[in-house]
Amino acid sequence: MRKLLVLALVGLVAQLIDGSLGMAYGLTSSTLLLVAGVAPAAASASVHLAEIGTTLAAGVAHWRFGNVDWRVVTRIALPGAVGAFAGATVLSSISTEAAAPWMAGILFTLGAYLLIRFTRPLRTDRVGGRLRGRFLGPLGLVAGFVDATGGGGWGPVATPALLVSGRMEPRKVIGSVDTAEFVVAGAASIGFLIGLGTEGFLLPTVAALLIGGLIAAPLAAWLVRIVPAQLLGAAVGGVIVLTNARTLIRSAELDGPTRPALYALLAVGWLTALVLAVRALRRTRRARAEAASASPAVAAGAPGEAPDVAPAGEVPADLAATGTPAPR
Repeated sequence: MRKLLVLALVGLVAQLIDGSLGMAYGLTSSTLLLVAGVAPAAASASVHLAEIGTTLAAGVAHWRFGNVDWRVVTRIALPGAVGAFAGATVLSSISTEAAAPWMAGILFTLGAYLLIRFTRPLRTDRVGGRLRGRFLGPLGLVAGFVDATGGGGWGPVATPALLVSGRMEPRKVIGSVDTAEFVVAGAASIGFLIGLGTEGFLLPTVAALLIGGLIAAPLAAWLVRIVPAQLLGAAVGGVIVLTNARTLIRSAELDGPTRPALYALLAVGWLTALVLAVRALRRTRRARAEAASASPAVAAGAPGEAPDVAPAGEVPADLAATGTPAPR
């Protein structure tokens, strides 16, 4: 019972993070399951089966609030399902000894990506236009494969790529990616079912993760208003890097002074990323405050004088403001 409560807490924390960032449910859950000693394939299989329920709930909520671009969903979900099925098949055929460093390496890389990505504000460079299928298809395929083989990665790969394109509102990026993940999680679960059989799924673990995730889903909307997503992303990225570095260092059989030196270096890098994230967040808030204070002055200008319009792409799309707005 104690283990199930811990796993439910893992699912709750992972969903809180995912609801605030639009990513990292699989990364957080898989990392913590690996630390708990669960085999890589079983960890990924269990997380993806639990995600069928959590992503369905998230997708319905995003649809009700108008945060879903169905054209984007269909063009990344189907290739993502193919990539996830292939990734699950590959991971199922690898031994636990070989899969552990492979999975830890993928999670470490994605954690480092999160760490770096959230040290600077995200800007929208191009507003309007449509994302082409030749971009969305390969993106979904790669994100789905990485997601299944790494136990997570759909959000960290797909969400930043769509945000950087600047052609979608942040809320629609997160809503579309979360909705498409339902199809990806289902395809990955089928792949694990074929490769591992029913014994590959740890059903008590799945139930605990699912319950924790469903409880956290409404709390995530409250959390995103309290904790800036930029700081949360840098913090989570550091945790993922450090925990998976432990597996990689053990696999490389590094002993002596090398091991503590590497941990110290990673800790310094994490602290530096947090400082940079705080500075980026302050710059973003300062720019917004200046823009807000300038608005009344523009409105009070001479009659008939056209107000200055900021060029498209100059407004930072800080991820702290990617929460779902109230419907109009």
